[in-house]
Amino acid sequence: LRKTGVTIILTTHYIEEAEEIADRIAVIDGGKILLIEDKSVLMERLGKKQLSIDLDKPLSRLPATLKELGIILENEGKKLIYNYNVDLSDSKISEILLAIRSEQIQINDVHTEQSSLEDIFIELVMEGQS
Repeated sequence: LRKTGVTIILTTHYIEEAEEIADRIAVIDGGKILLIEDKSVLMERLGKKQLSIDLDKPLSRLPATLKELGIILENEGKKLIYNYNVDLSDSKISEILLAIRSEQIQINDVHTEQSSLEDIFIELVMEGQS
């Protein structure tokens, strides 16, 4: 349908459904349009990523070098968390990995997660209410 120029307007409270099938997203809160944007642009502009680093041994405290880089210590000292923008404009991943190495911290696993459209929607609505 896209190739023929057909537009389908889908209204839903199931944000996962919209994230899966929509090309453009409009966020409406209380009858007010908060934004209309291409989904990919929206995800890049407002999305966040989270780097999670599972440690071999728990840390009793977060070293100052990691704290200065915005790292959070979670899961009883077994996990380092770093949040950054999807567009990587504020990413300090290289510095974090170097600091971990210099602190001689052993890593078990590293993974990233990206915020969903629902996460972005909730953030937009909360901002609109404050």
